Amino acid sequence: MTTVDKSALKKSHLFETSQVKYFIRCMLAGMFLTLGTSIAVMVAEKAEHMLPGSGKFFYSFMFAWSLVMINYMNTELGTSNMMYMTAAVYRKVLAPKRALAILFACILFNLIGGTIASFVMSFTNIFQDLPAEHFLFHAVEGKLLKTPIQMVAEGIFANVIVNTTVFVSAHMKDDAGKLFSTIFIIFIFAFLGFEHVIANFSSFSLAFFAFGGALPGMTVGSVLTNWFFAMIGNYIGGGLIIGLLYAWMNKDSEVYVD
Repeated sequence: MTTVDKSALKKSHLFETSQVKYFIRCMLAGMFLTLGTSIAVMVAEKAEHMLPGSGKFFYSFMFAWSLVMINYMNTELGTSNMMYMTAAVYRKVLAPKRALAILFACILFNLIGGTIASFVMSFTNIFQDLPAEHFLFHAVEGKLLKTPIQMVAEGIFANVIVNTTVFVSAHMKDDAGKLFSTIFIIFIFAFLGFEHVIANFSSFSLAFFAFGGALPGMTVGSVLTNWFFAMIGNYIGGGLIIGLLYAWMNKDSEVYVD
């Protein structure tokens, strides 16, 4: 938890001294998620043609590299900041108003970065003339069909997994351990198809621009509904179950500490 405190203070310091630099780090996280999603859906599509049914496996493995890039390029991801900010407020490291401002800005600029990156990516050669049954479009259409309770439940587990990666990586003593732990833990939520609101910023935007418009069932209402309920689930999983719970378990303890 000491590492969590230091990270929260570092984020707060950057936000206070140069908001522009903080916003750019948030946008870069959105870009890396777009890059990870792009390669993941393309590898999945190829895999389905070579070995039907294998697409999801290869998608999950490749998507996990998004978090590797985000971590090693020192960018700001809204779903992990749900954990950092909640724990920091409980431990009185940050004031609630400051923590909320940082979290709101991070999520907003994750969205902006992911949308811009997706728009530019749609002009690349590999995203031209994709078939309507492409893995990307099929995956996004499936997300839009989920019920609110499914989105919340899956959002909870998605961000439990993402923030478990943060804790596990902090225990690793070398880059190899951090790399493997990140890939194989993130693989869990990607393969199970759980809802991660920031990843959905990228996948929905990428699908929209690559398709040349809205997919069947993709309306402003359906997209906002997904983002809203996924965000609620993500906050419960990352902010409350991991952030608040672990902050509470470490309160007034000097022996059994994380």
